[in-house]
Amino acid sequence: MAPIEAGTGEIEGRLAAHISAAGSVPLSEEVSTKTKAHVLDSVAAMISGAALPAGRQAHRYIAQFGADGRATIAMTTRRVRAIDAAFANAMAAHADETDDSHLEGRFHPGCGIVSTALALAESRNLGGDSLLRSVALGYDIGARFTLALGMTSPRSWTHSTHCLGANFGATATAGALCQLSPDQCRWLLAYGVQQASGLPIWHRDVDHVQKAFDFGAMAARNAVFAAEFVASGATGVTDSITGEHGYLKGFAQAPNPAALVDGLGETQGILSASIKKWCVGSPIQAALDALEVLISEHGVRADNVARLDVTLPDDRIKIVDNRDMPDICVQHCLAVLLLDGSLPFESAHDKSRMSAPDVLALRKKIRAIPSRELTVARPARQAIVEIETTHGERVLHHTRAVSGTPDKPMTWDDVAAKATDLVAPVLGQKRAQELIDTIGSLDASIRVERIGALMQSN
Repeated sequence: MAPIEAGTGEIEGRLAAHISAAGSVPLSEEVSTKTKAHVLDSVAAMISGAALPAGRQAHRYIAQFGADGRATIAMTTRRVRAIDAAFANAMAAHADETDDSHLEGRFHPGCGIVSTALALAESRNLGGDSLLRSVALGYDIGARFTLALGMTSPRSWTHSTHCLGANFGATATAGALCQLSPDQCRWLLAYGVQQASGLPIWHRDVDHVQKAFDFGAMAARNAVFAAEFVASGATGVTDSITGEHGYLKGFAQAPNPAALVDGLGETQGILSASIKKWCVGSPIQAALDALEVLISEHGVRADNVARLDVTLPDDRIKIVDNRDMPDICVQHCLAVLLLDGSLPFESAHDKSRMSAPDVLALRKKIRAIPSRELTVARPARQAIVEIETTHGERVLHHTRAVSGTPDKPMTWDDVAAKATDLVAPVLGQKRAQELIDTIGSLDASIRVERIGALMQSN
């Protein structure tokens, strides 16, 4: 294929046609199953996150407005406009570090994309097949919009891929669910470009409220607005991505416009997405995997650890080294796993245990070590845990493929078990299982409204 020339509008045309048609193109069994897993994981994050600061703040904000709508806000009894439900559920979905990620695309897709899909599909009384197709589309388009920027590393450029990927992924999802024509989708992309924003100031957000907005809620709000605005008759420019002053000119480090359309319709970005096994920060996942192996294979316990060294990529270690949030602190997470033998959601988020004497005593024995070698190693985000026991024995495990990543994917049963841990304490075991079974069975015969009903508070 001849190289695509930026500014010709060809890329915008191909993307618009693909988004417009996506709602009627069946998914393969592999993609459908993977998409269901990400929908379940994201819904579980919305339900558990509703009680956390970002989720509560979103509920307070939306409570100012009327409840005249058809879309559900998780853990309330309110049905509101799609834009309000998408915003609030996205805030809850990234209220902590429970939700999924896309390492190649460098963003957290589910919080913004699934929230958008649920709100629009429920408000339009659509079936599960429409939901799944729009979500799979969003994961693929969101990743393409970050890959097209040609960033050399996650911290090599001014703008945040976490904001940009979510923005365009959710925008594509909304366009498909609103059944926009190819011309309308070109205009939709223009509104997506105009609303694109995001600087990595979220690194400094200690309350995880602005971060939830940056990673998910901003994208969901923008997407629903753009799609419904265009559906109402709004027009826009047709070369917003590659044209003069367009997306690539404004955001790219080394523009790669072909990344937006190469393999479009043949590859599926959701197959490269990851679901976290542990409800903690991404850089901690591999370390917990490693420690779990050492506990299982070598009988390591808190009372026989003399020293624990955890080696992490040097470009990620600052995110999790001795942080003041329990689920973002690698030393704390490792200490609790050693003491309890497990690390469910509740334990990972119990801030009071950060001052518990047994945890503090164990943390003094844990040292985080940066490694440039692990930063460049592939698969990414590896970790090494080495323990010296009180008997002088040394045991080590190097996690190369992290649980939940494409190199070591979680099964449906794994994702369902994680969802149960998140959802059963608030919905009850019976209703939690009904929610899991409903999402696992999604097809054209199941209205998305059924998921909304199960997400409501008792």
